[in-house]
Amino acid sequence: MGLIQTMREDVQAVKKSDPASESSFVIWLVYSGLHARWAHVIEHRLWVKGHKGFARWLAQWTRNRTGVEIHPGAQIGKRLFIDHGSGVVIGETAIVGDDCTIYQGVTLGGTGNETGKRHPTIGNNVMIGAGAKILGNITIGNNCKIGGGSVVLKDIPDNCTVVGIPGHIVVRDGQRVNKAKESAAKRREYLPDPVEEEIDSLRREMKAIELRIEQLSPGSMKDLCDAPKGTHPGQVSTHECGCDVIKREADKEDQKVREKNARDEHAEVDSHGLHEPSRDKNSVVQQPTDHEKVSIKS
Repeated sequence: MGLIQTMREDVQAVKKSDPASESSFVIWLVYSGLHARWAHVIEHRLWVKGHKGFARWLAQWTRNRTGVEIHPGAQIGKRLFIDHGSGVVIGETAIVGDDCTIYQGVTLGGTGNETGKRHPTIGNNVMIGAGAKILGNITIGNNCKIGGGSVVLKDIPDNCTVVGIPGHIVVRDGQRVNKAKESAAKRREYLPDPVEEEIDSLRREMKAIELRIEQLSPGSMKDLCDAPKGTHPGQVSTHECGCDVIKREADKEDQKVREKNARDEHAEVDSHGLHEPSRDKNSVVQQPTDHEKVSIKS
């Protein structure tokens, strides 16, 4: 395909996908991402023909002019739209498919531990959000979306949405892959945040634990008892609250301790032979008379 035909297709693609676009002339004049894309067509042809030094020099001039650095050896498909453009880096062995959109700050780079094919392969109709990093000899499938700021280090199959550091799949073939029950229509953002969902889940678990502690802790009885029955979290039934149960059990334990102490006191008195305990538990123990006290002393 010739350069003129490529420019026409790219301009039409921008008009379809960018709501801020104006006339074809303005797109051709001011879109730096398209300028970098068109310059790469020439640079790649020079690279393939063996004029690698000159191709690299042109690529550096293009980077200084547009803010987009595309290695002359990279293979770029049709209708690539680099929106805003600044900070985009595409490595030597990277392959980008047709109808892709790349936003500012994206890196298609290597990990530094590979040789040969060391940059990613991007499928067709892929959207890569601002600041995303796709590193290594990996493959991103067709119709994928890479969330802004994500770092992708593993292969991604077709029709997936990837977010996070490291990047992980949150939507596949239109279905969410995590355990969240909320529908996508109720979300604040189109791309869900799995980290925020995990934090919310931990908060709910902590709330449940705190509620259980309130039900079992005697220290919270005063606050709970001030509330009407059945109106606070300490409720265990419709007739009594958790603090009532705790208090009743505590009273039973106190009664047992008092009865044991009373038995111990009676046993201690009996061991000195002062009096014979009455068989009637309701009877009062008689105190020794003065004559008995004198006899005991003698």
